[in-house]
Amino acid sequence: MQQKSSIKTYHIHIQGIVQGVGFRPFVYKLAKKQGLKGWVNNTNDGVHIHINTTETVAKKFLAELLNNLPPLAIVTKSGLGKVKFTSYQKFTIASSNNQEKPNLLLTPDVAICKNCKHELETKKNRRYHYPSITCTNCGPRYSIITKLPYDRPNTTMQKFKMCKTCLTEYNNPLERRHFSQTNSCPTCSIEMQLYQSKKLTPNFTDLDYIVSQWKYGKIIALKGIGGYLLTCDATNENAINELRKRKYRPHKPFALMYPNLEQIKKDTLLRNCEKKELESIHAPIVLLEIKKQMASKIALKSIVKDLSKIGIMLPYTPLYEILLSKFKRPIVATSGNISHSTIVFEDQVAIKELAKIADIILMNNRKITSPQDDSLVMFTKIHKQKIILRRSRGLAPIYINPKLELTKNTILATGAMLKSTFGIINNKKITLSQYLGNTENYDSQTNYQSTLKKIKTTLKLDIQAIVTDKHPAYFSTQFGKEKGQKKNINTIEVQHHKAHFYSVLGENNLLNSDKKILGVIWDGTGLGDDGNIWGGEFFIFKNKKAERVAHLCQFKFILANKMAKEPRISALAITHNMPEATPFLKPKFTPIEWKIYHKLLANSKLKSTSIGRLFDAISSLLFQNDIHKFEGEAAMKLEQKASLYIAENRINLTDSYTFNKSTEQLTKHLFTGIFKDLKKKLNKNFIAAKFHITLVDFIIKTAQKINSKHIAFSGGVFQNALLVDLIIENLQQQYTLYFHKEIPPNDEGIALGQLLYCSEIIKNKQ
Repeated sequence: MQQKSSIKTYHIHIQGIVQGVGFRPFVYKLAKKQGLKGWVNNTNDGVHIHINTTETVAKKFLAELLNNLPPLAIVTKSGLGKVKFTSYQKFTIASSNNQEKPNLLLTPDVAICKNCKHELETKKNRRYHYPSITCTNCGPRYSIITKLPYDRPNTTMQKFKMCKTCLTEYNNPLERRHFSQTNSCPTCSIEMQLYQSKKLTPNFTDLDYIVSQWKYGKIIALKGIGGYLLTCDATNENAINELRKRKYRPHKPFALMYPNLEQIKKDTLLRNCEKKELESIHAPIVLLEIKKQMASKIALKSIVKDLSKIGIMLPYTPLYEILLSKFKRPIVATSGNISHSTIVFEDQVAIKELAKIADIILMNNRKITSPQDDSLVMFTKIHKQKIILRRSRGLAPIYINPKLELTKNTILATGAMLKSTFGIINNKKITLSQYLGNTENYDSQTNYQSTLKKIKTTLKLDIQAIVTDKHPAYFSTQFGKEKGQKKNINTIEVQHHKAHFYSVLGENNLLNSDKKILGVIWDGTGLGDDGNIWGGEFFIFKNKKAERVAHLCQFKFILANKMAKEPRISALAITHNMPEATPFLKPKFTPIEWKIYHKLLANSKLKSTSIGRLFDAISSLLFQNDIHKFEGEAAMKLEQKASLYIAENRINLTDSYTFNKSTEQLTKHLFTGIFKDLKKKLNKNFIAAKFHITLVDFIIKTAQKINSKHIAFSGGVFQNALLVDLIIENLQQQYTLYFHKEIPPNDEGIALGQLLYCSEIIKNKQ
């Protein structure tokens, strides 16, 4: 029994993802269980708790809180201190206080939890087959919030009045739905509407009708958490081809949504790491290897063409769960938009735009405030290294790394162009936007600006510094500089590949390292400090500074973006002045093209070191992937061919194309060797594999030359799972390797690198 004289009032402050995750009810239950008196509440800087107890009990209480967190909670910081004594008569949940400037993390949207899924499937449950079932452990968060703290009046659930039963649940601290801001049921439901043949049907509930229309080959737009998905029967080739035609997406692979894991196992070589990812609260699309014999008889050629992997996800909303359990087979599930445009998330826009693509649109009257595509993840085949390809629904907008030492200043990083994201440091916390697409397009630019405006307003940001890429033609660069000039905010530039390097260094907590770290930064395009197009770079990070120390040998760069879209041009440029290339390359061009392109090459002063273009060139040369049908196609197919060979044969460093230690002459020796192998009529898959192992050898020889035992990797080239596996296989014994963990290696990671680069500059000046 506590001695009355030793009882004091203690204050506990907890920060992180602690709002909208059932944290206050969790604290309440634990306090009641331990007979403590006081209160818990939400504020704009986290969760605050007051308890009357002894110091020993207070410390034990905090420890038990931190060791038994609710499923969705993540604590980044906690503190315990004594405050002025107040005599409390009971333990209560106090009303939220949002008077202060927000100092919170924005909670991502979460897939349906096991408890809600069980209720959804239980006929006697009052929420049986209710398409908007949620609780404190699942459902939309970021996509419906309007301001902080995360309470129902600060979300688009504000207009929905709870019925008496739901209100009782909401107000009962012992209930799973206590303070579940998305709480509703069939009595006080979120209403669905059906739009078909220019007619809107309100209060729509007949989900069997949707299933029947899939069976009839109809294309259906479904409103989800972050926007609309375009769907159709994955076994119906005609429906898929019609979707491709209407969406203007003739070749790029589609993702599928499967009813359950059992069916996924029958169609793919599902591994435990991939199973875990599919079932996670993030519920991303996961790239899986296709079985030679698929049980579901999906129209594979129409979905992925001739690729060996397929993107698959499980139903992550109750609506999808109901529909797929009824349909009992996979559906195509692709972003609701015309190709290259932003995902549609507003109902009136859906009626205007998606009615051109979908036969039926299934809407609901809960507004979405933040549009998001589905996240995309894969694992390497041998070493199961996780690679995030797209970071969006379920993962964005938070990034938690408590070990990073950040500036107190508020910084905006505007990111890159093709894989656009922006980043913010505020109150020593990092916010990274969801994937925002290619900001060459006006729709994506508008989405970029509106997303930034929402986060800026929600967090009540007062931006003190802006950091951009060096490329003057990027929308993100122009936007950042214009904003800086207009608001008189200090703006700095960071070179593209240096930002990549800082991104992977930061993820691995190496910014304060005393080690000499080699950065292998390989991608398609980035403006270099010398005005040329970089993409095959080696940096050294030492004494808290990054310096470019080596690169792929330069080749002439012509035709701007056309070169990235036509791998044959890369092949021509990289082998320029190599007579042995002519028989292989001349048939790829018309006589006029051949003459004009050679003239352009002769006169071009712009040069490149891009490994991305090197992949394109070799894919064109070996497998006639001369013009991209979708972004990255040539490199993906080159990797696939090399993987096919390596799956049946061993390959090691002795198979590398020989270039001794003269890394500056890599491309010349590489292509000389490839042309010899082609003339010998060697297996082209073997040549593709030799190219991959040559790149590994290139890294090793550079590391030896630089004398570094620590190597970090970033850039879009490291989306290549085979290359990553070969690097791990051949370097892990002698080198310490650092890869991205939660951030994509592609240009989505640029914003984080820009933030960290700017943060370090500011800290060093202070």
